[in-house]
Amino acid sequence: MRRISAVLVALGVLVGGLSACSGGGSSSDDAAAAVARKLADALTAAAAPAADATSDPLAALAYDGMQGTTVAKNYADVIAKMDGIAPTVKVAKVDAGAKQPSATLAWSWPVSAGADPWTYQTTVGLVHGSGDAWSVIWAPDVVQPDLKEGDVLDAVTQPSDRGDITGARGQVLVTERAVMRFGIDRGKVPAAQAPASARALATLVGIDVPAYVKAVRTAGPRAFVEAITYRADQIPPAVDARAADIAGFSQLSAQLALAPTRDFAAPILGRVGPVTAEMVKKSPDVYRNGDTAGVSGLQARYDDQLRGAPGRVVYLDPKADTAQRTVLFRHDAVAGKPLAITLDQRLQTLAEQVLAHTGPASALVALRPSDGAILAAANGSGTGGQNYATFGQFAPGSTFKMVTSLALLRAGLTPDSPVPCTPTVNVNGKQFKNYSDYPASAIGTIALRRALAQSCNTAFISQRAKLTDGDLSAAAATLGLGVDHDLGFPSYFGAVPPAASDTEGAADMIGQGKILASPMAMATVIASIQAGKTVVPRLVDQVDVAVPAAAKPLTAVEARELRTMLRGVVTEGSGRGLLGLPGAPVIAKTGTAEYDDKGTVRTHAWMVAAHGDLAVAVFVNTGESGSRTAGPLLEAFLRGAR
Repeated sequence: MRRISAVLVALGVLVGGLSACSGGGSSSDDAAAAVARKLADALTAAAAPAADATSDPLAALAYDGMQGTTVAKNYADVIAKMDGIAPTVKVAKVDAGAKQPSATLAWSWPVSAGADPWTYQTTVGLVHGSGDAWSVIWAPDVVQPDLKEGDVLDAVTQPSDRGDITGARGQVLVTERAVMRFGIDRGKVPAAQAPASARALATLVGIDVPAYVKAVRTAGPRAFVEAITYRADQIPPAVDARAADIAGFSQLSAQLALAPTRDFAAPILGRVGPVTAEMVKKSPDVYRNGDTAGVSGLQARYDDQLRGAPGRVVYLDPKADTAQRTVLFRHDAVAGKPLAITLDQRLQTLAEQVLAHTGPASALVALRPSDGAILAAANGSGTGGQNYATFGQFAPGSTFKMVTSLALLRAGLTPDSPVPCTPTVNVNGKQFKNYSDYPASAIGTIALRRALAQSCNTAFISQRAKLTDGDLSAAAATLGLGVDHDLGFPSYFGAVPPAASDTEGAADMIGQGKILASPMAMATVIASIQAGKTVVPRLVDQVDVAVPAAAKPLTAVEARELRTMLRGVVTEGSGRGLLGLPGAPVIAKTGTAEYDDKGTVRTHAWMVAAHGDLAVAVFVNTGESGSRTAGPLLEAFLRGAR
């Protein structure tokens, strides 16, 4: 018999149908097996994360000599620090006929996702009472053989080294960098004072005060409740000096995957942080509360690759604080694998600097026409952290005339074909006109090339009868617009739907109507003209991209004629600000597009250009014109990119 300190737990189960492994086959043996099985099931159920503490399966059993709630609490205390990991317990053997009857329990703990479980066996003593009644002897070593009274199990996560995100030429863009976590340690402040401390810290660091006070108030008595994380070398001096005076304040050093600066390509790269409740609910086998993972952008989409696999160590925590804790099980962490992308750190930084003082939402995308590599995808502060650069959906305005020009060339026009540029044109009662400061010298019958250079709306609209259904969308597909791909990151290639009316068709000719594009898509259009082939943008090296079958190839003649026409935009049209750029000749196109802002008509400002093996699109949500608003930004980028 076990020592008297063990608790005698009488389950009193008189259930047949299970045979004891010792043989015999009597009803008494069957009852012993049933008791063991009922105990195993109760141990499994009581540890489940969703277990209802008010109806604990151990507490619900009948015990002889003690309350079931005592046994349930004892078990709960032993496994409380197992980080929500629940074991599966099975009966491996029952020896009811031995001098000291017992059952062998097989334990399996899924300590680390994707790894072999921690398995072992324990022995629980059985006592045969009168008739077929059996009791179970409960002791800590029923849970784990090395446990003694007061000992507990403690599972500690060993974080893996997160994979870096690298850019052009192997530059490390995102890597683990030193941070400092500021928060309130509930173990260092009385419960009554904790809310006041939380309020003081939240006010100091500038976060949502009520939300943080609630988080601290409802946290456990020993919890560290993080308020904010700073890069270790960027802690505001005033915060650093005053935080220490707040009761319960604590700061913890850590490592976190970060880009060179807080804003560097942030909407695209995303961020790493504590997992959300939704993530845990959706993938309980992958994430647990307290884990760190990618929660947005590329960090979230490629989290499995970047995160690697965390390790866990299960300790035996002895009752005596001075005693040495013992390692019972260890699964080492597996480092994450890096993710290679095409962003160029210098050009991305330059793009963000160019947009830094632009108030309205803005974006700049730069890609390499020769292979489609996205070298910069910047979003100005006015976007509020949204990814306008590759996922924005806006009317491209006159930059779309690059597509319209290709469609007209395919319909039989040449760059020298005469077209009427009138002050206005009426389509089914809808009057279209040119932009407000359109040069009077370019009114009249002019060549198609000059209509593009001066961006004459009425000239392009006058040629809509030359096109049949599908001509615009086909030309757009050739230039990389309007055909979706999965590039491995959020990307919008635009839309060129069939016109629902003649009026809408007229608007489509000048990039309004239902025509939509992202800055990335418009950079792709001029990149395709520059390269003389359909360009497909790419950002993630491991994602293969290919020209869609729907895209009719761009011919050498078409590419040459389009480049000549777009060079005219720079030499005699709205892109003259780029004429002085040194090096290869620049081709460009400006554009504006009207949009409704709560009843007020405002203007999107666009400009795209290609200079050597660099294609750039600049978008400003609200501006004066493409040349005046987007043009200086594009010029600054091209000059800085040399």
